[in-house]
Amino acid sequence: MCNSSCIAFGVKNLSIDEVRGKKIIEVGSYDVNGSLRPIIESWGEPGEYVGIDIEKGQGVDFICSAEKIVEKFGKESFDVVISTELLEHVRDWRKVITNIKNVCKSNGLVLITTRSYGFGYHAYPNDFWRYELDDIKYIFSDFEILAFQNDDRDPGVFIKAKKPIKYTEKDLATYKLYSVVVNKRVRQITDKDLRDLQIYHFLRKVPNKKLKSFIFRVVKFVFSKIHL
Repeated sequence: MCNSSCIAFGVKNLSIDEVRGKKIIEVGSYDVNGSLRPIIESWGEPGEYVGIDIEKGQGVDFICSAEKIVEKFGKESFDVVISTELLEHVRDWRKVITNIKNVCKSNGLVLITTRSYGFGYHAYPNDFWRYELDDIKYIFSDFEILAFQNDDRDPGVFIKAKKPIKYTEKDLATYKLYSVVVNKRVRQITDKDLRDLQIYHFLRKVPNKKLKSFIFRVVKFVFSKIHL
């Protein structure tokens, strides 16, 4: 997925020399509303362009979760790693980030776009996180940041970064991100948080507030007893 601002950022910040003859992987490549792929391929044949996503669709070459790209392709397998509008949708963002970093070759490039606080909830299929400039800067402080900006169209952030030859991955285990599931910064989203969100969306159409509150308490009680 990629809106016009994402495409503009990619076109501005990726050169023909950086992609021609290179091995490229796009993480979350299902083309729902736009993609950098046809533009990059029009500049001159990349050595290989691989699109991965969790379901079949336009732009998807392999069904593979973002948490398992190193397992599938191996460490340092690609010269360029592209991921547009994915990171807000993955529950375990740390695992996805470490896969993105480690599937990238030394001196390779990573280009990422994602959403920031203020962007509406958009579960396709899920929506978990919002990233600010400071978050992305911290997360990729183990890379050389080459381009870095807010989306000028909608709340979002874009980054292009280069993996150093002598690479030591930053420990992000305790870092907190803003979650739209619980409306605050947290280290992780619990199963309870997800259950509460699912109940909330189930009850959105119940017009009576007292009835909605009663059903919410009953459903939570039932869930707690059956350990869902």
